[in-house]
Amino acid sequence: MARQYQRISVGSHVNPLPTMWAEYLPAKFRDRAPKVVLRNHPRRGEVEMLSFEGREMPFNFISADAGVSSEDAEPVGLKFSDGRRGGYDPVARLPDMDRDGVDAEVLFDGVTMLVTPDRELKFAMIQAYNNWLIDFCRTAPDRLLGAAYLPVWDAALAAAEAERCRKQGLRGVVIPTIPGIETPYSMPVSHQYNHPHWVPLWHKLEELEMPAHFHVDLGTLAKEFYTDTIILMIANKSMVSEPIAVFCCTGVLERHPKLKIVSVESGVGWMAFTVPWMDLTFERHKHYTGYELKEKPSFYFHRQVYGTYIQDMTGIRNRDIIGVGNIMWCNDYPHVDGIWPRSAESIEEHMQGVPADERHAILAGNAVKLYGL
Repeated sequence: MARQYQRISVGSHVNPLPTMWAEYLPAKFRDRAPKVVLRNHPRRGEVEMLSFEGREMPFNFISADAGVSSEDAEPVGLKFSDGRRGGYDPVARLPDMDRDGVDAEVLFDGVTMLVTPDRELKFAMIQAYNNWLIDFCRTAPDRLLGAAYLPVWDAALAAAEAERCRKQGLRGVVIPTIPGIETPYSMPVSHQYNHPHWVPLWHKLEELEMPAHFHVDLGTLAKEFYTDTIILMIANKSMVSEPIAVFCCTGVLERHPKLKIVSVESGVGWMAFTVPWMDLTFERHKHYTGYELKEKPSFYFHRQVYGTYIQDMTGIRNRDIIGVGNIMWCNDYPHVDGIWPRSAESIEEHMQGVPADERHAILAGNAVKLYGL
């Protein structure tokens, strides 16, 4: 009997064990793989650090402390295995999903893609992670839905990697929110999303029916705030309006009508302003800018763009402007700023007065259609 989906989190995470690199990287790169080293912390004693390419970094427990109160949350863990086990063990994850009443999750990396200028090594690390995720999702392929990372500096190579991952069961791909910013999983690309550079990837994603996802934790436009947690968590939501405007207003979605775009964990309340504002701005300025579309930008948004939220009363109240069919829910497990294991409580607070059909669409129905469940 086919699974009946009532709650799908389009924005949950995995945190692969650091030993994953030695296991999944090709033999030629294993001596350069990230390694765990022990160091003395001035306050907490001996701690594990991840060493890679001459740099060392602590394990970020903001991404692994689901269920811990904000008062007790520690940004740095003593050792990786102190984090929530479901982040790296699919067998342990399923009971945590059941506890939270979640039928399926779309999975994104907990930022284990580390920065290196070596493109060959970077691509090998991307493939190593994708292969690990493929194995992780095979534990419960109707519940664990992986999103692959891509070598976006080469659109043809990215298209080939998307196809390889789709054949192995992954359901979507991740692309940078801002192409020109270096992220842990991507090198800077000096082409905005309406540039011909991306066309081979857009065609392949249409063919494969794989959505492209932005994830909000990629940074801020002002580099000095990149490590400021509070500024980052506030600013990285609405910055997603830039790539969405590019896709909707410059003809990318018009030229690629089967391409689907998902803004993950950005919330959706700000979209209630952005969607009609795109139309107003486009009408006022399209003549001298040379922009041409057959329909208003909002048409392409409603047809092809989705946003996911953790907690966003503003978005739910303005769902008629955003589009009920464009909104999906997530719990952000196992991140400390997520709502696990209190998803039911948060959902009921948000869904008071929302008709049953709209509630089901937001919590599961839209995701069922998008990911072909």
